[in-house]
Amino acid sequence: MVAQCATYTDSMAITGCRFFNGYKPCGKNEICDSLCPSMSVAKERILIVHLEALGAVVRSTSLLTSIKRKYPDSHVTWVTQKPSDQLLKGNPLIDRVLTTDRDDLLALGALQFDVALCVDKSLKAAGVLASTKFEKLYGFKVDAKLGAILPATDAAVELWELGLSDYKKFFVNKKPETQLSREALELPASVGSDEISSDEYFVPLNAAEFSLAAERRHQWAGANEWVVGLNTGCSDVIQYKKLSIETHRELVLRLQAVAGVRVVLLGGPEDELRNQRIAHGLDVVQSPTQSGLRDGLVSVQACDIVITGDSLGMHMAIALKKWVVAWFGPTCAHEIELFGRGVKVMSQAACSPCWKRQCNKDVMCYDLVSVPELLLGVSRGMQFISAEAKRSELLGRNQPTNSNHSDGIRGRSVARNTAPKTP
Repeated sequence: MVAQCATYTDSMAITGCRFFNGYKPCGKNEICDSLCPSMSVAKERILIVHLEALGAVVRSTSLLTSIKRKYPDSHVTWVTQKPSDQLLKGNPLIDRVLTTDRDDLLALGALQFDVALCVDKSLKAAGVLASTKFEKLYGFKVDAKLGAILPATDAAVELWELGLSDYKKFFVNKKPETQLSREALELPASVGSDEISSDEYFVPLNAAEFSLAAERRHQWAGANEWVVGLNTGCSDVIQYKKLSIETHRELVLRLQAVAGVRVVLLGGPEDELRNQRIAHGLDVVQSPTQSGLRDGLVSVQACDIVITGDSLGMHMAIALKKWVVAWFGPTCAHEIELFGRGVKVMSQAACSPCWKRQCNKDVMCYDLVSVPELLLGVSRGMQFISAEAKRSELLGRNQPTNSNHSDGIRGRSVARNTAPKTP
């Protein structure tokens, strides 16, 4: 017997549903009608334009919760540059991810939005907006004749002015970038919080990634060992946000002197040769570097603690709720929010911060980062994780309090009892 195909009419299909595309089944239900249990009609169409850099895109996922707070039934489209799209796809708070590839921009031109949120202060982002239809813009725009970036509303003036004055950016401002961006886009803080509070980054892993992280950790370390990740690289924009090879080797040796610690070198394709030089002759794990950004998230997830400069790896660790020991030289530590799960170590360089892309000093800011302070930060992280795990155990929870930590990873810290003394 041949199955009969359902006939759809305009009155049956719920064309306003966020899952409806009009050319193929959405996969949520066989019949597209008002009885579909997955039906979700969007009231507002929101466009986010944030193209770069990778770490900044990860940080801006903190805006998603606030967007949903202001526009609870919204459909969200995020436009970014490759490969940032890898970090956004699969995020349940984003309905559509587009890139600046030609075909995606053609698709974007067919869409219309109620609200556009432009996070970037760039001509490229303004160019995306110029070919897009929207009713209200928050964030930043461009003077089409002058090519100058301007605040789209008065709320964005503060963040805009910080970009025009090193003095204000380095010494006057005390707000983290998460708060500055949220305020510039006129998004609300969480209910019951003060205006300083920021929402967490939101880069969730899928089940397969959690499973791979647990497997990777099992390969790297014993059940009761600490896994400390060293994020060894950074982008080419400011190349001084990474410690020297010699300092990384010193860190490895000092950490290995502590019983129950395994050290993992983290990084991307550009860091592979550097990591090999750091690892030469040392008992250290080199994580995969050629498998893409999502696999990088998996490696970070397999760690308990991450030592890092101000880089994509730092933002990944923050997003995955790891204990972060972050050091700062050329960039501004106060712009980074660790959400109570980490410490900041400042370079002792008198010229820090500077945001310079080129520097030829004999002694660089990364040479003036205290290794003992980094190690103290690791010790504090061990104490924090142990206390959190014990608290969860006392409350009768089977899982750690952090939802981004998979079973069998952070919970193992219970068996460690107490953190060792400072390495």
